[in-house]
Amino acid sequence: MISTGFAGAVLIGCALLSLPVATESGERADLIDALFTSTSAVCVTGLITVDTGTYWSTFGEIVILVLIQAGGLGIMTLATLLAVLVSRRLGLRARLLAQVETKSLTLRDVRRVVRNIVLFSLGTEAVIAVILTAVLLVGHDRPWGSAAYEGVFHAISAFNNAGFSPHSDSLMSYVSDPWVCLPIACAVILGGLGFPVIFELRRSWRRPRGWSVLTRITLAMTLVLLAVGTLTLTAAEYTNPRTLGPLETSNKWLAGFFASVMARTAGFNSIDTSAQGPESLLATDILMFIGGGSAGTAGGIKITTFGLLAYVIWAEMRGEPGVRVGRRRVPSANQRQALAVALTGIAAVVVSTFILLGLSTYSLDQVMFEATSAFATVGLSTGITDDLPTGGQVVLIVLMFIGRIGPLTVASALALRDRVRRYELPEERTIVG
Repeated sequence: MISTGFAGAVLIGCALLSLPVATESGERADLIDALFTSTSAVCVTGLITVDTGTYWSTFGEIVILVLIQAGGLGIMTLATLLAVLVSRRLGLRARLLAQVETKSLTLRDVRRVVRNIVLFSLGTEAVIAVILTAVLLVGHDRPWGSAAYEGVFHAISAFNNAGFSPHSDSLMSYVSDPWVCLPIACAVILGGLGFPVIFELRRSWRRPRGWSVLTRITLAMTLVLLAVGTLTLTAAEYTNPRTLGPLETSNKWLAGFFASVMARTAGFNSIDTSAQGPESLLATDILMFIGGGSAGTAGGIKITTFGLLAYVIWAEMRGEPGVRVGRRRVPSANQRQALAVALTGIAAVVVSTFILLGLSTYSLDQVMFEATSAFATVGLSTGITDDLPTGGQVVLIVLMFIGRIGPLTVASALALRDRVRRYELPEERTIVG
């Protein structure tokens, strides 16, 4: 159902973007461009084959915003909200679908959870939009209409970790402006934390000892990855004359922090990504692949997956019989799920990189960066997306779709039901490593 819902939204978006009114020229967009843009918007990625600001008309950009909002909140979440508003009732089937999409741990109060998700999302986007509009009006002398439109566009795109921008250079013209970069970075972080973590922090932010394993891992790994990413990317590009080199010291750290945040599946860039060195490209690959928090608008294999695997390795190195996070023990089923998600993601990136290398003449650095960005629904690019052959763009479309709904969601959609084994075979240990 979830796979079908997202596929339906992609097709509807493709049909709307194929209308002549959706382009500035008044001509129909190529089918591959419309399909690619629709998939990128619904999957909140941000990769593009045509320039958003110059190719699409205002109607086309509004369609993209609607698709971003629908993809960020989740097709099933919007359908559940509509059912509540129309009938004031919520059946078991709708509750189950909402539970899967919102990652709610119980079936109770799903309506309240969905309502809070929508209110929090729209409220955050409104606040960021107001801030950006005021900054553009006062600090950049933009006309009222232009400032408001740009503020709303970037607020929706940032909170949903989409990375779409009406500017051809994304946010490079604001690389030294903290009043633009920091609100967008805050929106990205909030959207990427995940709704369960946000709601738990709202309820019990004064009692960290009672936080769940999800909240503990998400917050700890977010802080670590933001710090490590900022240090690594700033150091790697510090003297690069095409990126951070010409900037003042304070602006270098601002751009490094912004790049670290955006690599966590947001997709905006304030420096030229294609001009980055191989070290920072590899560091960005790693950050993109890890992604953001579960049940949020970010992509990747998720912070909880990466953090849980780190705890598993630490427990194994210490010879512990189980994995403990704080005062909680993590069940073995969660550990297997984390391993399956990570390995499935690695397989998707490796296979698609191999295919793209065969279809294009670009280097391994560029192709792997593109594949990782698509799978992790990031949107950063070294500038090769629109130059890839049609077959390569189709590969990226499939990657974006799989990355949004999750490798395990695809696998579970193919499996009719869980298999129950009523017996166990004798145990035999084997050599590992």
